[in-house]
Amino acid sequence: MAVPIRTAVAGLCAGLVAALLTTGPARAEHRDERAWTVSAAAQAPRARISLDDDTGRLSLSVTRDGRTVIEPSPVGIVTERADLSRDLRFLHRKSRTVDERYRTTSGKRLDRWVRMNETRLAFATPAGARLDLVVRASADGVAYRYVLPAAHGDVLGETSAFTLPPDADAWLGTYRPDNEGQFVRYTAATAPTGDYSNQALFATDGGYTLLAESDLTGAYSGARLVHDQGTGTYRVKLADDRVATDGPLATPWRAMVTGDLATVTRSTFTDDLAPAAQITDTSWIRPGTVLWTWLAGGRPAGQSLAAQQAYVDYAAERNWPYEAVDAGWYFKADEWDTTDPDWQTTSWIPELVEYGRAKGVGIIVWIHQRDLDTPEERARWLPTLERWGVKGVKIDFMDSEAQPMLRWYDAVLRETAAHHLLVNFHGSTVPKGIQRTWPHVMTLEGVAGEEKRTNTAAHLTTLPFTRNVIGSMDFTPGAFQRVGLRPNSDAAEAGLAVAYESGLQMFAGTPESYDARPLARDFFDQVPAAWDDTRLLAGRPGEEAVLARRSGDRWFLGGVYAGATRRAEVPLTVGAGRWLVETIQDGADGLVRVSRVLRGGDTFAVDVVANGGFAGIACPWRPGVTSCHR
Repeated sequence: MAVPIRTAVAGLCAGLVAALLTTGPARAEHRDERAWTVSAAAQAPRARISLDDDTGRLSLSVTRDGRTVIEPSPVGIVTERADLSRDLRFLHRKSRTVDERYRTTSGKRLDRWVRMNETRLAFATPAGARLDLVVRASADGVAYRYVLPAAHGDVLGETSAFTLPPDADAWLGTYRPDNEGQFVRYTAATAPTGDYSNQALFATDGGYTLLAESDLTGAYSGARLVHDQGTGTYRVKLADDRVATDGPLATPWRAMVTGDLATVTRSTFTDDLAPAAQITDTSWIRPGTVLWTWLAGGRPAGQSLAAQQAYVDYAAERNWPYEAVDAGWYFKADEWDTTDPDWQTTSWIPELVEYGRAKGVGIIVWIHQRDLDTPEERARWLPTLERWGVKGVKIDFMDSEAQPMLRWYDAVLRETAAHHLLVNFHGSTVPKGIQRTWPHVMTLEGVAGEEKRTNTAAHLTTLPFTRNVIGSMDFTPGAFQRVGLRPNSDAAEAGLAVAYESGLQMFAGTPESYDARPLARDFFDQVPAAWDDTRLLAGRPGEEAVLARRSGDRWFLGGVYAGATRRAEVPLTVGAGRWLVETIQDGADGLVRVSRVLRGGDTFAVDVVANGGFAGIACPWRPGVTSCHR
């Protein structure tokens, strides 16, 4: 990755940015102030944008039902030619309604309806430099972005920040380039000084708020949050000291997903902000469950045709639509003579693809980002994989959200779509509207997932309210064989297949571990990877998360808990009528199934072991119905 060029001018401007970032938020109560509000409805979150006439600084605050969500917080951007964070004067306002319907290929629900009110506020500096602040508000969030109608040179930073009440509960993940930090609970002010992922969740009087980002491309730079202990302010810091621009610019959306916990969990706000799909024919894009062989023993010693055919056999027996071949399958690729038209015959992947096709199992292959780094490398690999009949690629080790890597994402997204390859990004950014714009992106890692040996049960119960809110998450559940390396029970591990949404749900267990737990294995046989609806039945970050996801007329249930043994009470808020509810729970001698008939809205009890959970299915009941399995 190229090191950004630093000039004396840039250094001075960067110092100015740093000084501006340390200033407090503009005072909303200032007597010489102009203010504008944006809201979608009376009970929806309301944004208030204020301009201090003395300093020309902008601030933005958010309330919900009259209660604080975000306190007045600085808004502004600095380029090499203009400081667009101060000395601003108001020019004009323009408003419109955004009303869109779209359908996705994966996610919390396939059919989406977007209704937002948008206000565009135009400002100028004394020298005539223009800044437009675009603010959107919907029933479940507020977002803003900067639009520079004319070229102002490279961006040197933002003065954007989010100020929370100091005593607000906060669930934060320490920033890592691969987005695999653990989520830990603090208060907004007591969190240690440092850098944090911008997937930060806070609880205030106005409800829960998840900070996020949308429409991030190679035109800009990824962001993280910077915090000084003792304050409630979280500043936005870009991955690049200098963001290259060559004309007008629209920055990514700074998003605040806001509401009660159920609203935040169900929200598709970051997708709703993103551009429409760049793929018109999505008939080849099929989500599904995957037998992932890496943690199941498919390390280099198992990367052979015979070993992978055995995994295909097991996936076919289970009716799982995909099998993933991880690292090691092309370790001799540098020795291949790619000038030979038949060079690809030196790999056994084409034979495995044909073997899988005969059994109804598609093949997904792992590949390192460095082998797709250049146009020439992508021209070598992507057409070949398509010609072989490979269904998708798991691309690994990007480990950056700097502008050069984001430009690589832009290129590889177009090219994998052109070659009809599903995509799973690992060592990656997180979904920032990418799955709406590029619906062949089935899932992304960007999470401390099943491979980690340091996960806690509290972290597992926080993910549905943080990382997984913004899009598909490749946690890779189902690694039953990792006893002692995971913090949860077998029933909780089964429940992760529903509690965590992923367009490619990669099951990480061994065939032997599944066969030793037939109730979990049979449950996985039923679990789809695309959903018609999602609801939160019960939850508190770091303590419990119980989600219900609907496919057709069945609701799949996944519950995970942190802490001591308990008898959990779960409301069945999945609709009226009578339901057969089958749950898989931890018993004295292994997993057990419990069946009961309930009415919608009833509460049912589940015995949960320490750091345990459950999985289940609820289906419409009528006399004679004895099972939800099909």
